[in-house]
Amino acid sequence: MKNDLLKNKKALLTLCLAFLALAFISACSIGIDVLDSDDNSGFLKVHFIDTGQSDSIFIKSPTGKTMLIDAGNNDDEDTIISYIKKQGVSKLDFLVGTHPHEDHLGAMDDVIDFFDIGEILMPNVTSNTKTFKDVLLAVKNKGLKITPVRGGMTVPFDNDIKIHIFAPNNSSYESMNNYSIVIKLTYGNTSFLFTGDAEKISEDEMLHNSNYNLQADVLKVAHHGSSTSTTVEFLSAVSPKYAVICVGQDNPYGHPHKETIDNLLQYGVEVYTTADNGNIMITSDGEDIEIKKVR
Repeated sequence: MKNDLLKNKKALLTLCLAFLALAFISACSIGIDVLDSDDNSGFLKVHFIDTGQSDSIFIKSPTGKTMLIDAGNNDDEDTIISYIKKQGVSKLDFLVGTHPHEDHLGAMDDVIDFFDIGEILMPNVTSNTKTFKDVLLAVKNKGLKITPVRGGMTVPFDNDIKIHIFAPNNSSYESMNNYSIVIKLTYGNTSFLFTGDAEKISEDEMLHNSNYNLQADVLKVAHHGSSTSTTVEFLSAVSPKYAVICVGQDNPYGHPHKETIDNLLQYGVEVYTTADNGNIMITSDGEDIEIKKVR
């Protein structure tokens, strides 16, 4: 009888331990809440918002300065606005539209309407699309103006953070993607390179500019991982530890392309996609980088 009880207790203990282990693994896999109402504690936070086959990147500095790079597709306004609101933010100090494509400017008019906006940065190129016209109307209705930017400029984002514009470097391109604003953000000894949809032509221009230090710890892979971007030469110059690809599941373009993934893996880069991970938050204290999935 005693032996049976002892066996039952051991079996129960084993079952409990197994349950706790499974619970721990489950908790680790579901990520963290996006709510960010705490003090910033010296951390730079870069959020890659999952908007499917489009780009939207929200940045919050250690002192609370904010920047939004791109605003997804036309139907992504609720996703983007809700996400930023959960960060306790009511003002975007800088709003960047990398180039006039719908999957980058889609919800920007709604973002402008909803938030207090500081400065709007866009390349010096126009488009006849309704999406682009909606953005211009939202800018006008709010009494704002757009600052045209090109390679070589700097942005006064925060005292401890340097922002350099590396592209566009020409005034005329055949592909609208090559007008993309490319931003390098440096915080302490850590750095990020945000590339919009810049293609090989723009990458080559950056590579041949001796004033640009392209090296970065984190690369936002251009054009959703298309083979039109992220050449071996460019990747070698950036030499990232981590890469993030903003891309939708089962998209009709086959993004990210195998060539791009192969190039990244060849250089030993850790690759994260919004299709596989959902929202991704990368934090930096100026020395170390941490990557988290968020709800």
